[in-house]
Amino acid sequence: MKLRIGFVSLFVRDHEKMVRFYRDALGLAVKADDGDHYAEFENEGVRFAMFQRDLLPSLIGCEARFPPEGLNGTFELAIPVGARENVDAVYADIVAKGGRAVYAPRDEPWKMRSAMIADPEGNLIEIASDFWE
Repeated sequence: MKLRIGFVSLFVRDHEKMVRFYRDALGLAVKADDGDHYAEFENEGVRFAMFQRDLLPSLIGCEARFPPEGLNGTFELAIPVGARENVDAVYADIVAKGGRAVYAPRDEPWKMRSAMIADPEGNLIEIASDFWE
């Protein structure tokens, strides 16, 4: 059997605020939301959800450490937007809807255009074009 990543969950402090951000600022449709501790979003490919962080110990049976306040530099979510010019438009739209600007759109040496924002809890989200020649 070949293993693959099929599901990604964020453990969040403020369920309602985070669901609202991913729905309203990123435009992800909510597939399921119990309104309290779990939500899943419509997403082609890998399933994407969030779970209330303070309930995690009861789920896993032990305490868990969490990243410090501020930007969470332990991972990033990436949003592919196709053409280079789309990066600027998507970045501006998400920042206008409450995304925290981390770095503005720029051309990268690895032949992509990218920008980065953070969600309300400091998780990094990269907005990236396809590679170009």
